[in-house]
Amino acid sequence: MVNIDGSMGEGGGQILRLALALSAVSSKPVRVYNIRAKRSKPGLRPQHLIAVKALSEISHAEVSGANIGSTEVIFIPKELKGGSYRFDIGTAGSVSLVIQAIILPLLFASEPSVVRLTGGTDVPMAPPIDYMRYVFRHNLRLLGASFDIVLHRRGHYPKGGGVAELVIEKTISRLRVLKAVKRGNILEVKGVSHAVRLPFHVASRQALAARRYIQEKLGDIHVSIEIEHYKKEWDPHLGPGSGIVLWASCGKTLLGADSLGAKGKPAERVGEEASSILVEDLSTGMAFDRYMSDMLPSFLAFTGGVSEIGGSKLTMHASTVLRLLEIFFGDSGLEYELDGEVGKPFTLKLKGIDPASLHG
Repeated sequence: MVNIDGSMGEGGGQILRLALALSAVSSKPVRVYNIRAKRSKPGLRPQHLIAVKALSEISHAEVSGANIGSTEVIFIPKELKGGSYRFDIGTAGSVSLVIQAIILPLLFASEPSVVRLTGGTDVPMAPPIDYMRYVFRHNLRLLGASFDIVLHRRGHYPKGGGVAELVIEKTISRLRVLKAVKRGNILEVKGVSHAVRLPFHVASRQALAARRYIQEKLGDIHVSIEIEHYKKEWDPHLGPGSGIVLWASCGKTLLGADSLGAKGKPAERVGEEASSILVEDLSTGMAFDRYMSDMLPSFLAFTGGVSEIGGSKLTMHASTVLRLLEIFFGDSGLEYELDGEVGKPFTLKLKGIDPASLHG
């Protein structure tokens, strides 16, 4: 059994989600202890329990410790099974974080899947659903992952109520090696600026501020930002909210950034915040933004070959992910070389394992 200290690194819930996902893919039982030990309310919260439930269902796992406040979970997976699933995260728990947890094992499941998720699509401390739909999906397709993310209704903090579907179009036996260290030329910038149960001008001002900032910093770059707004009489959302997601097309990769609206936060600040992050990441010349740099290593681990990527900023979370991969698969041949320090641009060379070797 693999033992994982849930307090290592930043000590958040993502350690638990990724550990169980890796367990599901590899069929290696795992014990995660000291879960969220550094948080003001240690142990499992409702949003973490949903990920545990989802991963246990798709891998037919035996689970102990899956209850609110638990600081230890034992997870024994059996068989990955695709198909149709529904999970209600409750209130505004992040849909995107659950997608991050379940997509890796579902890609290797016995059949395609459709997973309907209800919860928060645009909430603090998590990737917005538009980042997942446009940036994450595009970049994962470079590795041969075939899937779609469909947005049916947005959900903002605190009411949630958003609905999205993860559609795994085709399962795989391994992912493709990826070589992408430096980005190409910036071809264009696109985005989506949305406002629900708020005036149209909120979404419009977010987009205008973002466009102005990008063109001021990057010069004559084509910027196209879609405005998403609903008239008051047929707006289906449970509560007000706004946000913007931007992405730059740079050769084969996309770099993205986002910002959420909040009470008392001017729409112009929302647009400028997202565009300033995007410009900062683009200025490093690396192939991937800071968020994608967090997400990619766990997929590169299942290529059976050597991948090499460049990220705009190494986060503490990315370092923790690499440590988790080493614990799970170091004895199976996984190796990596990391050149960079936290908070700075970095390059990562990672030798992945052949998933078939995990099952004899």
